[in-house]
Amino acid sequence: MNWRWALRDLARHRLRTALSLAGIAVAAALLLDMMMLSGGLERSFEKLLLSRGYQLRVTPKGTLPFDTEATMGSASDLVARIRAEPGVAEAGAMLATSVHALAGAGRRSLVAYGVDPSAQGFYVLESGTDLVAADLDGLLLGLPAAASLGLGIGDTVDVAGRLDPQVAVASGTRRMVVRGTARFLYDARDQPSVAMNLATTQTFAGRGARDRASVIMVRATDDSAAAVVAGRLRERIPEVGVSSTGEMVVQFRERLSYFRQLSLILGMIALVVTVLLVGTLLAITVNEQIGAIATLRAIGVARESVFLHVMQQGLALTVAGGVAGLGLGIVTARWLDAILTSFPGLPASISFFVAEPGSLLRAAVALLITGVVAG
Repeated sequence: MNWRWALRDLARHRLRTALSLAGIAVAAALLLDMMMLSGGLERSFEKLLLSRGYQLRVTPKGTLPFDTEATMGSASDLVARIRAEPGVAEAGAMLATSVHALAGAGRRSLVAYGVDPSAQGFYVLESGTDLVAADLDGLLLGLPAAASLGLGIGDTVDVAGRLDPQVAVASGTRRMVVRGTARFLYDARDQPSVAMNLATTQTFAGRGARDRASVIMVRATDDSAAAVVAGRLRERIPEVGVSSTGEMVVQFRERLSYFRQLSLILGMIALVVTVLLVGTLLAITVNEQIGAIATLRAIGVARESVFLHVMQQGLALTVAGGVAGLGLGIVTARWLDAILTSFPGLPASISFFVAEPGSLLRAAVALLITGVVAG
């Protein structure tokens, strides 16, 4: 007996085989999606954190970046102290606040990132020219902000700071010039954001924000030195918190551990469904061929050959269904990813489902083992 015989037996019952293949494809797609989900979110988050090469974040004590509105004072002194540490290649402060664009008779609320243009890890310039340290009137628009305001490169807009609670008026108004557009890496979907120089943003944030920062991005000379630099900064500057990329990924994983648990449960269900489908079809096929099997055994065909024949049928079903499930799984992963990444507060750059060779290989091996077990 060989593969040709096994495939011929499956082809004799086309409808039953087709329905089984459809069921296996669905189960394989679910298994693949769960493999991508189980570690995809963490890898996507880590890739996002390292997208600009900054391995460390310095934040107010006891917080993570943007967890709260807490800020650090004496930001310029902190940056100078950090830059003086061995193993530090670059450091730059950033302050996040809300501002208002005065458009017509109304105001449009925007999220403003004040950055040091020479050391920033929050946006990627897409068009126009980047900010420079001496340009206090320059502005970079995110695409949602540009669409909301109807502005392009070279246009001007009056920007007002947040209201001062003591006098109920804006902390300052300045006419800004749009220098270019940028993609903000940590923004939620459709978040209207702008970037400007740190000094300008501190002015907009009010009198209490002078020389303050929300986070300081730190780049080590190389990845292997990041942990050593983090430990040294915690020792030398104990009044602030220092988080490495690895530590933030661990904390991120703990907050979203239910996704890993969900992927494990659904992946196991997919394997059980595959075993039941393949096993049921092969059991029916073998029962229908009891007479033929008895005849083969009577004329001297070895038991191992009959066993191999059944195993070949199981593998053929699993492989064919798995190949169909691969395409189905990628399509459904994109659809589910679009739904999950629309959750409020999540950066639009994060993906829940990340297709990697390791995920595909694990899913393929699991399916092959399932086919053997079912046979």
